Amino acid sequence: MVFRPTWRTAASLVLWAMLLVAGAPSARANLVFNLTYLPSTSVSAQAAFQAAANAWSQLFTDDVTVNLTVGTGSLASGILASAGSSQVNYSYSAVSAALDADQTSATDATVAAHLPAGSSVPLYINRTADNPNGAGSATPYLDNNGDANNSTIRLTTANARALGLAATPGTVTGCLGNCDGFIEFNTSYSYDYDPSNGITTGIYDFTGLAEHEIGHALGFISGVDVLDTNSPNGAVYYGANQFTYVSPLDLFRCSSLTQNSSARDWTADNRTKTFSIDGCQAATLGATFSTGVVHGDGRQASHWKDGLGLGLMDPTAAPGEALAITPLDLTAMDAIGWNMHVPEPASLLLLGTGLAGLAIGRRRGGRSQPV
Repeated sequence: MVFRPTWRTAASLVLWAMLLVAGAPSARANLVFNLTYLPSTSVSAQAAFQAAANAWSQLFTDDVTVNLTVGTGSLASGILASAGSSQVNYSYSAVSAALDADQTSATDATVAAHLPAGSSVPLYINRTADNPNGAGSATPYLDNNGDANNSTIRLTTANARALGLAATPGTVTGCLGNCDGFIEFNTSYSYDYDPSNGITTGIYDFTGLAEHEIGHALGFISGVDVLDTNSPNGAVYYGANQFTYVSPLDLFRCSSLTQNSSARDWTADNRTKTFSIDGCQAATLGATFSTGVVHGDGRQASHWKDGLGLGLMDPTAAPGEALAITPLDLTAMDAIGWNMHVPEPASLLLLGTGLAGLAIGRRRGGRSQPV
C-alpha cells in the first residue's frame, strides 16, 4: 500500500514531509501483520483494521511478522476496544544488551547510554507485603536487591522479536490459534470506518482505535497495571519479587524520586510519572504517563496521561475525534526497540511544529471513552 498522508494524523504528515526531503525508501517496510478475523467481523471493519496495520507497517524497518486475531464483541460498559498480548520474560541483562545492539537512531543511542548498569533495575515500588513502611503501605521504597522483579523484563512477543529476542506467538484468550495479540471492538458503539473525509460527529474513529490497540501489541504496556490491580486496599498483598512485570516501556518511567538516578518509578499512586529516555534527567517531549485505575488517576498506566493530547496512546477517545499517531508515540516505540524508516521523531519536530494543534486541539464531541 502506498503511504498516503491525510489531515487526520500529524505523524503521517511529518513522515510524508520527511520522505519528500529524503526520498521514499526503495524497499517496502519489513514489519508485516498477519491478520485473522473472527467470523463476526464486518468487511468494513476488516478493511479499516488493515489500513491501521498498514499505517504501522510503513513506519518500521524491523523484519518482524506480527500475528493478530481481530474481532468484535460485547465488552464492559464504557470500553471501546481492548487488546490482549502474548508476553515473554527475559532477563534485564538480555534486554539491555538487545537495546544496546539495536541502535539505529539518536534516540536509541540516548537510551543505551542511560540504561541502568548491571543485571537488575533499581525500582521504587509500593503496596507490597514486604514494604518496610508496613504491609501494603502506599509509601514508595527503593527495591534494589536484585530479586526477580528487578532482574526480569516482560515483553510482548512482538516487541521481543523487534529486539532480536526469540519469542514465538503464544496462547491469548480470544485468538484463533497462537498469536501475538487479540484485539476486540465493542459492538455497543458506532464507528466511522473511513477517516479520509473526517470522523462523523457522534461516532468513533475505528481505524484510529485499531492503531491504538496495535500499539499495545507492539509493546506499549506497563506492568504497573499489575501492581495497581493486585494491591487493593485491605487485601492480601504480595511480595515485591512476585511482580515480574516490568516492561521495556517501564525502563523510561520516572518521577521526582528517580531524578538523575539509575532507579525507575514503578509505584501505583497518583504522583506524576514522566517519560524519560535520558536516565530520568528530563521528561522526553514533555510527556507524562497515566498512573493506574485503582490507586492512580483512574486510567491504566499503559497509556499517556489523559486530557493532554499527547498521542495515539492516550487512554480515551471521544466521538467525532480523529485519532493520531504523534512523534511522541513514535519516540516511545523507537525507545523500546522498533526501528524507524526515517530519523527518529525528536528530529522531526521542526517539520511538525505547525501540526501540533491537530493533536492538542482534537475534537471532543461527547464523552471520552477508555480504549
